[in-house]
Amino acid sequence: MPLQRIDSRLRRTILTMGAVSLAAWLTVQVLSPRRQLAWSVEMRNAAEMMEEAITVIGTEKADLISESDLNATGLIGPEYADLFTSLGDLEAKRTTINPDMAALLVHLLKKAGVEEGDMIAVGCSASFPALLIAVLSAAQAMDVHPVVIISLGASSWGATDSRFTLLDIYELLLDRGVFTIPPAAVSLGGNRDTGDEFEPAVRERLVERITSSGIQFISEPDLRKNVAARMGVYSGDGQQMIRDGITVFVNIGGAYANLGSSPLVLELGPGLIDKPIFPEEKHRGVLFEMATADIPVLHLLHIRGLALRFGLPWDPIPLPDAGSTALHDARSGNDPTFMLIAVLYLVTIIVIVFVCYSAISAESWRISNKSGSA
Repeated sequence: MPLQRIDSRLRRTILTMGAVSLAAWLTVQVLSPRRQLAWSVEMRNAAEMMEEAITVIGTEKADLISESDLNATGLIGPEYADLFTSLGDLEAKRTTINPDMAALLVHLLKKAGVEEGDMIAVGCSASFPALLIAVLSAAQAMDVHPVVIISLGASSWGATDSRFTLLDIYELLLDRGVFTIPPAAVSLGGNRDTGDEFEPAVRERLVERITSSGIQFISEPDLRKNVAARMGVYSGDGQQMIRDGITVFVNIGGAYANLGSSPLVLELGPGLIDKPIFPEEKHRGVLFEMATADIPVLHLLHIRGLALRFGLPWDPIPLPDAGSTALHDARSGNDPTFMLIAVLYLVTIIVIVFVCYSAISAESWRISNKSGSA
C-alpha cells in the first residue's frame, strides 16, 4: 500500500506538471504580440515596382534566361561564366527575387530611421541583382535618393554573364522608366576590386563599357584608397557630409571594397547591424567605415537568416504576387511579459518537483522505519 501511494503521487505530479505546461503555453498564445508587419502604402508600391522590374527584365532578356532560373526572371545567371568570382547559393539567389523583398526593404529602411527626402548609400556586388532592384524599388517608393556604387563581379548564379552585367540590368530599367536615378559609380569587382580573375579580353570590354557609359569608374587595388574613393562618391565632401547627408548604408553581397579584409565581417548577421566589433583601420571596407561614422548599416548577404526572421518563403516557385507575403519579425516577441511567464513557469515546476520529492522522501522514511521496527 505505501508503494502504491508513492506511485500515485508520482502520477499526480506528472499530470500537474503537464497541466502547468499547457497553461503556460496557452498563456503565451493568448498574450503573444501581433508580430506580422503592417503593410504600408510605400511597402505595397515598392513590391509592385519590383514586380514590374522583374517582368521587364524577363521579357527583354528571354534569350539569356538560364536553366536554373525556374521563374524565368532573367535575374539568375549561369553558375560559372566570365564574371564569376566565388561560389554562391542558388536557392538564396532565387529567394531574393520575391517582389515582397522590396516591401521588406521599406520596413528595414524605415526602422533605420530613413524618411522621405533622405539620401542613402548603396554598395552592391553583382551577386544579388534582385536585391539591388529591391533597394531601388524601396527607395523610389519612399521618395528617397539612393547613391549607388555597383561592382560587376558576381558569385555563381548572380549576374555572371558579361552579355548581361549588373550595369546592363540597371540601365535597362532606367531606359524602361522603372527607375530614374542612375548609378553614381562602377567598379569591376572581384579580386582587389579590379577584376584580376577575369580574362583579359573580358576585362578590356568591361572597362570600355563603363567608360562609354559616362559613369565614374573606380579602379583601385589598394583597399584604403578604394574605400576613400567610394566614401568620396557617397559624401561629395568628406566625413562631415556623410554624417550630415547619408542616412543609412546598404550593403548588398560580398564585394571586397565594401566588406574589407577582416574575418570579423563573418560575424555580421543579416539586416540592421547592431554594434559591430570594428577591425583595424587597414582592414575596414566601406561597411565598417560607415559604421565607424555612426551611419546605420543594412547588411544584405546571409539570405537564409533574413528569410527566416521576416517570413519570406525560401526559393519560391512560382514567385508570389506582390503584396501577398505575410511578413513578420521573429524577434519582436522578445517582451518582458514572456520573460515573466517563463520565470513563473520554471518556479512553479521547481516547487511541484520539490513538494513531490519531499512527500516521497517522507513516505520512504516511514516505510523504512516500519520495516526496521518489524
